[in-house]
Amino acid sequence: MFKYQFRWDTVFGSFDFLMSGLQMTLIISAVTLVLAMILGLVIALMDMSRFAPLRWIGISIGEVIRNTPILVQLLWAYYVLPIVFGVRIESFTALVVGLSLYQAAFISEVYRSGIQGVPKGHREAAQVLGLTPIQSFFRIVMPQAIRMTLPPLASNFVQLIKFSSLGAVISVSEITRRGMELSASNFRPLETFTFIAVVYFLICWPLAMAIRWWERRLQAR
Repeated sequence: MFKYQFRWDTVFGSFDFLMSGLQMTLIISAVTLVLAMILGLVIALMDMSRFAPLRWIGISIGEVIRNTPILVQLLWAYYVLPIVFGVRIESFTALVVGLSLYQAAFISEVYRSGIQGVPKGHREAAQVLGLTPIQSFFRIVMPQAIRMTLPPLASNFVQLIKFSSLGAVISVSEITRRGMELSASNFRPLETFTFIAVVYFLICWPLAMAIRWWERRLQAR
């Protein structure tokens, strides 16, 4: 009967190598979340615009991105953008651009539901007080909308940590790519990718539990 001999020392001996990949994973996730939050707000405002052409552009962008695979979008950003613009795009840049656009399309829906969830009477009260539509939006609507959208935005950060692993396909040196390189040299994929899966779980599970607790606290208020 075949008995597999585990060699965890081959993984722990390359601990620093793998942790450098984890650092890159967290950097990618943080940068992408900031960009996605900004782009998501832009798309949401376009979706709700009274100017029809702008509204249709926002809706089209969101629908196209949400209904195509993220891996295809990353490959498109990495291989097609250099052809379109005639410039070389680093794999890190392509990953950040692709993930930011993908998450922005979903975050825009979060923003839109949050903005539309603000009672209409609050906007009317702002107008009575003499605030312009722009002042009303940024002083009355947005603070309330952000409070309602914070838990979903935090959930998007957890998703980004997992989606960053797709960077391995375009040679971004995040932890999954590091695992592929290590596995190719130590011929121990079971130990290597089990360790990486545990690392992802130890990061994402506590964050997910904290977000659920946060949501319950907000609902209880």
